[in-house]
Amino acid sequence: MYFLVAAIFILGYFAIVFEHQLGIDKAAAALVTGVLCWTLYMFSGVTPEDGHHALLENFSEISSILFFLLGAMTIVEVVDVHGGFNAITDRIQTKSLRTLLWIVAWLSFFLSAVLDNMTTSIVMISLLRKLIADKEQRWLFAGVVIIAANAGGAWSPIGDVTTTMLWIGNQITTGAIISKVFFPSVVSLVVPLVGLSMVMKGELQRPKRADNTEHTPPLSKTDTLMVLIAGVGGLLFVPVFKTITHLPPFMGMMLSLGVLWLLVDTLHRRKTSDLRKNLAIAHVLRRVDVPSVLFFLGILLAVAALQTGGQLSDLATLLDQSVGTETETGVLIIGGLIGALSSIVDNVPLVAAAMGMYPIDEAGFFAQDGLFWEYLAYCAGTGGSILIVGSAAGVAVMGLEKIPFLWYLRNVSALALVSYLSGISVYVIMHGFWGVAAP
Repeated sequence: MYFLVAAIFILGYFAIVFEHQLGIDKAAAALVTGVLCWTLYMFSGVTPEDGHHALLENFSEISSILFFLLGAMTIVEVVDVHGGFNAITDRIQTKSLRTLLWIVAWLSFFLSAVLDNMTTSIVMISLLRKLIADKEQRWLFAGVVIIAANAGGAWSPIGDVTTTMLWIGNQITTGAIISKVFFPSVVSLVVPLVGLSMVMKGELQRPKRADNTEHTPPLSKTDTLMVLIAGVGGLLFVPVFKTITHLPPFMGMMLSLGVLWLLVDTLHRRKTSDLRKNLAIAHVLRRVDVPSVLFFLGILLAVAALQTGGQLSDLATLLDQSVGTETETGVLIIGGLIGALSSIVDNVPLVAAAMGMYPIDEAGFFAQDGLFWEYLAYCAGTGGSILIVGSAAGVAVMGLEKIPFLWYLRNVSALALVSYLSGISVYVIMHGFWGVAAP
């Protein structure tokens, strides 16, 4: 059953990759893969009680991610239906694709550090839909958003879930991760931007108006501005809420959604019934992309089955035995391989396995703020950009924009790989100059 679970995961992965050739929606393939992996795990010799406990333990984390995603998507849709994003896109007057590329990339980079890479990608896709009419151009910009959001999340303790894990686990501290990983992350964004700028030509073709214009009732500027401020402020409030209360991020997202809901109901309580109906949160929820949420569920279930079954931890152990962590070179190779593998499977269980394998030492590579942990934060955060299913940001964008796996592989993966390796090179050079965590 051990190898059969891995085989089912690989088959499901290929079904997602060749979604358009097979004519099967990736959400269906992901759901079947996730459930089959857990079904086979239940027949691998575990007791029903242990299997049930393992599933529920993993599902608590999965459901928190799904509710976070659902809350973020709903807030974005509420702001969108009130015309809030038009107030932002109308201020972007450039017609140059190159200029827009840099604006979108840097906005994604810094916004991701404050929010997180998944929320940032959802917000930026909403903006891109109002800025770029051509589908393939928008997909290319969406690929840049993935690279920028993952790079921006890698150097912030709250920007990526794996960086947050390392931060909470005391493997890294805030000042150290920012000072040591910020510059490699910047380089990992600048290199592909320079490359794209050299080949990107032409002017921006904007959509005639927002996608939902025909469904959006006329609103006052005051209402639009209030909803925009409340929505964006609610998203920014989530990491603050987590830091203060130590509750999971989805709780802060649900609080922000609830407050926004109260505000919308209060703003429109005196308006006509038709107007209230079109602007109500219950109506907006119908616009949320449910297949994307189900796709996320299937992917997370499948990866959780591999983590519970021991395949991922065995893979991490195999890397350790093959390469070794006695030398600086070995540590760098293992961190780089973990980052590359995170483009295939989720980076969270890979980092969790590494945290379990390597306890924090008083000094050396595995000390707090040591070479391995800071380097792992960069690699696990940015390596997922190489494939579109390798990060939360990529999966969210894939679901929202319906970007085919193979299209991303042909058009973005090489850029993401160059981005990843550029940041690694800079980190290695910095390590040589600064003597970071030398044993």
